[in-house]
Amino acid sequence: MPHYIFEARVLKTRPGPIAGIDEAGRGPLAGPVVAAAVILDRKRIPKRIDDSKQMQPEAREEAYTRILACALAVGTGEASVDEIDLVNIRQATHLAMARAVRALALQPAFALVDGNDAPALPCPCDTLIDGDARSVSIAAASIVAKVTRDRMMRALHEAFPGYGWFTNKGYSTVEHLSALTRLGPCVHHRRSFAPVHNILYGGRREDSILTL
Repeated sequence: MPHYIFEARVLKTRPGPIAGIDEAGRGPLAGPVVAAAVILDRKRIPKRIDDSKQMQPEAREEAYTRILACALAVGTGEASVDEIDLVNIRQATHLAMARAVRALALQPAFALVDGNDAPALPCPCDTLIDGDARSVSIAAASIVAKVTRDRMMRALHEAFPGYGWFTNKGYSTVEHLSALTRLGPCVHHRRSFAPVHNILYGGRREDSILTL
C-alpha cells in the first residue's frame, strides 16, 4: 500500500507543504487528459488509499470523498482534446498537471509526480516511478484525477451514447473501436491518435499515438 515515507524524506530537507500529482486519461482515444494535485494533512491521512488502477469504481468514489474531506488542498486541471492534438499528449499532460497545482488553495513548496517525466510546475518537483503505488499523496491524486475524468466521460456519454463511454471512458476497447468505425469520430475524439486519424484521413499506422 502507498505510504508517507517519500513525503517525510522531502520534509527533512525542505519546508512543506508537499503535493502529490498524477494524471488520468493519457491513453484514451477521446476526452480530455485530467491531472490532480493533492496536499495531505500528515495527521489526517485518509484510510484505504491505493493506486486508483487497483481499486473498484465504488471504492474510488468513496476514497475520493474521504480525500476531499481530509486533505489540506485538492486541485484539478485538464487539457482539452484540441490542446492534445495541438501540442501532443505528453505536453498536454504537463499542462494539466501545472493547472492542477495552480488550482490548489494552498500552494506547495514541492511536488512528487508519478512517473519519470518531470513537468514544468509552479514549484520544484521530483518524479517517482510507480508513485501511485508507493506515495500516498500521489495515490490520492490518482484517485481524484480518475474519478474526475470518469465523471466527465459519463457526462459526455449522455450526448454521444453510441461510443460506450459510460463504460470504456474513451479507451480503445473493441466496443469503442467498432463504434468509431461505424459512426466515425466526433468532436471529442483525439485526431492525433492513429485509430481516429486513420478513419478521418485514410492510410494505416501501427502506432496508436501519432504525437509523442
